[in-house]
Amino acid sequence: DLYTHTGAGAYECGEESALLESLEGKRGVPRIRPPFPAVVGAFQCPTILNNVETYCAVPPIILDGGKAFADLGVPKAGGTKLTCLTGHINKPGVYELRLGFPVMQMINEVGGGVRNGKKLKAFIPGGSSCPLLTAAECEGATMDYDSMAARKSMLGSGGVVVMDEDTCMVKAALRIMRFYAHESCGWCIPCREGTTWLRKVLVRFHEGAGTRSDIDLLGDVSKNMLGRTFCPLGDAAALPTISIVEKFRDEFEAHLNGRPCPFEHTREAVLV
Repeated sequence: DLYTHTGAGAYECGEESALLESLEGKRGVPRIRPPFPAVVGAFQCPTILNNVETYCAVPPIILDGGKAFADLGVPKAGGTKLTCLTGHINKPGVYELRLGFPVMQMINEVGGGVRNGKKLKAFIPGGSSCPLLTAAECEGATMDYDSMAARKSMLGSGGVVVMDEDTCMVKAALRIMRFYAHESCGWCIPCREGTTWLRKVLVRFHEGAGTRSDIDLLGDVSKNMLGRTFCPLGDAAALPTISIVEKFRDEFEAHLNGRPCPFEHTREAVLV
């Protein structure tokens, strides 16, 4: 028999062990592992967990064979990936693209280019937890694991966010951190306190009250969150913050000493 069970929408329950806790009617927080779900999962039974995207790949594999499906991608990353194009792009949507698809071709041909003829400024390849790429880093990049790793980012979930030249990166960082501070389950101190303090500091910058030492503080707090939580949510909050501060430090400096945001008159932040 097949049953569906609707969750309450907590981001944390995307982590497999937190998902099992929620399924059992308990608070959705990660379990300590081992034991792993394949040994002790839902209701103490061996459990296999798969993402919906995994099942999407099954029909073409059954119809055409595994080799034919793998040949759609690149040697070390075969097959396709569901890619969600969002942000300042003309044709947002979910597209099934072969792994290894060129980033700029994806933006310009599949997504119809950056909205309103603007220039590309920043690019998130796989969801808000991934380090950002600058426009220059997107040149020659492809949507596969090795290409993103070479640029110190990740393919992640394939949740692409395109940001144009008028995007305030301080506000983008704040939008990301507001999300993670809200979605933290609160179990781990580095995640619970780290996301809260990062949000507070970013709010100060956004309001024009940031100090030069706060720029380094953002990096220090983020780096001290890495690898110190039960689940990857702490890392997910830290990695994009580190990349934004390192690659767009000049924008944080532009917000110092009560200066107004240089992009405030252009538009709202893109991230959702």
